[in-house]
Amino acid sequence: MAQTSKEFKDYTKPELEDKLRQFEEELFNLKFQAKISQLDKPHRIKLLRRDIARINTFLRRIQLTDETSESKTGR
Repeated sequence: MAQTSKEFKDYTKPELEDKLRQFEEELFNLKFQAKISQLDKPHRIKLLRRDIARINTFLRRIQLTDETSESKTGR
């Protein structure tokens, strides 16, 4: 099931990375099933791609906030 941005908002960085890995594995399996014509829900591929993009966006935001806080502290 597709998740919303609000659901990812409260995740920590390790949780997001773990979720990203799970989604990427599931996407790989769905694409494989699509190639051999065994896919029951083809729309799931689109939903997973969107969830992966959402997670990558949140990971990038975390990275940018970490970089900004480091530059303010003088590291």
